[in-house]
Amino acid sequence: MTLPVAETTLELVGALMRSKKECGPLHVVRMGLPLLVGLWLCPVPLLSQDSGEDTAISRGDRAEIAITVRDSSGGLVTAPATVKLYKNGVPTDQSQTSRGRAFFIPRSLGDFSITVEAAGYKAGQKDVSVTLPIKAEVDIYLQSETASNVSVGVPGKPVLAPKAKEALVKGLEALGENKLDEAQKSLSEAMKLAPGNPEVLYVQGMLYMKRANWAEAQSVLEKSNQLDPNEARVLAALGMALSNQKKYEAAIPLLEKSLELGPTQGWETEWALAKSYYYHQQYDQALNMARKAHADPHASAPQVDLLLAQCLTAVGLYEDSAQVLREFLKNNPGSPEAATARHWLDGLAANGKIHAEAKPSP
Repeated sequence: MTLPVAETTLELVGALMRSKKECGPLHVVRMGLPLLVGLWLCPVPLLSQDSGEDTAISRGDRAEIAITVRDSSGGLVTAPATVKLYKNGVPTDQSQTSRGRAFFIPRSLGDFSITVEAAGYKAGQKDVSVTLPIKAEVDIYLQSETASNVSVGVPGKPVLAPKAKEALVKGLEALGENKLDEAQKSLSEAMKLAPGNPEVLYVQGMLYMKRANWAEAQSVLEKSNQLDPNEARVLAALGMALSNQKKYEAAIPLLEKSLELGPTQGWETEWALAKSYYYHQQYDQALNMARKAHADPHASAPQVDLLLAQCLTAVGLYEDSAQVLREFLKNNPGSPEAATARHWLDGLAANGKIHAEAKPSP
């Protein structure tokens, strides 16, 4: 089977919210942009809320995740802290604490990871599973860096000026609505005001990916990675930009590093790495990664099944490949990819690699 797996595109998810307090600061959501396949629909965003316990949050029948940041003695960390929320390893939202508290209202249930960063403390992380639409209280304890002779007040990552932040917000909102020209106009303004900001560069890269401008995406994502190294989402996006240019050898280490930094990112990055392995003729590694992507309960894109079938065929597991293709045809008889799956299945039978399917009795 030599037909290529469809190129990966990226769909932008996420929205930016203002605090319900009119005088409160605007927080740019540092969104993870899931690496999605073909026309696959993206997950819904999460709404961030930066408030204290005295602020009412309307969540309807959705779950709420309430985070309390504490020091090693159990006291509240009252210094501002950045709290990031991840779902399936993909960054989906972030907020600043107020009096040691931060709140998120996800629009879907599932497994989440929460990280906290505050000047003078080591970063903290905690996983939480939210399976019911209730309020989940999560305490995260931070250890002071002074115990390790690490200086307090280490500067954080670049902060956008108000006008640049506003332009980035508008660009993100336009991307979320698939208004690409409008998004480019706002992002061009943000790039003009903050040309060296890794977040602006990252979102510009997402717009280029959306338009399948792989080389342009590669350029800005490389700059984002240089300014803010080892961000799993940036490495994953950069790896995809390279893979979609058939630069598989260059894509592989980036995608591997992305999964190393964020092992629970989700099936999209695993699928991208499996594809790169496959076309780099590293078939055993490709099969291992394709199986991981296929096993993810959220991986329902047709390309996941087709790539797994290709990898199985490449290592000589023809009957297993045929089983994957038959199952795909059973579950997706009318999909555009069904003709490809049927062609591959017929090819395996014609070449004597599998037993031909029994014809139904008249």
